[in-house]
Amino acid sequence: MVESDSAATIVEVFADITCPFTHVGLKRVVELTAATSQALEVIVRAWPLEWVNGSVMDVSAVQVKAKALCRQLDVVDFDGLRADAWPTSTIPALNLAAAGYGRDAATGLAVSLALRSALFEQGRDIGDSSVLAEIAADHGLESPSTEADPVVRGDYEDGKARGVTGSPHFWIDDQHDFFCPALDLGHDDGGNLTARFDAYGLEQFLARIGQ
Repeated sequence: MVESDSAATIVEVFADITCPFTHVGLKRVVELTAATSQALEVIVRAWPLEWVNGSVMDVSAVQVKAKALCRQLDVVDFDGLRADAWPTSTIPALNLAAAGYGRDAATGLAVSLALRSALFEQGRDIGDSSVLAEIAADHGLESPSTEADPVVRGDYEDGKARGVTGSPHFWIDDQHDFFCPALDLGHDDGGNLTARFDAYGLEQFLARIGQ
């Protein structure tokens, strides 16, 4: 894991790259925390749902969730989502994010956001080696391996030990945890996804960062 500034607050996010809630929620948190004067580092750690569930997320189910998020949150964060550009594995992409953090926190976060933007906004298959090579080159990194990096496996094991409940699960200084603080997620009587930006949840999350 990346060496961190001892003076900074550490915000860790256990997340899957194909999780639509993470794409919206992480962007929101990064935007808001960037506007604060608090010294902090956002470390996006690997929580591959293909390991949690035994298979990569089903793109048709993600498309349903993405459509609901766009409609209910009034966002355009999924305009590039394509079923024919859906990765068969997220592990190589998670390897690349880990390599970014191996350099420094800023590079790791930039790569983590770029991978999600490529998948959801640009319609690019982040399981494709050529796509990953391009993103890697954009950040001065080498193309990732297809075999799980020890850092990715370590993140997953640490997440299990901490009791991570899903993606994205945030931790502040390894003490206080919040599941997707940017969004209030639920289901209506018909079982359909409901979502809204959670102003109170974000307020509590940001207040904890400032302590």
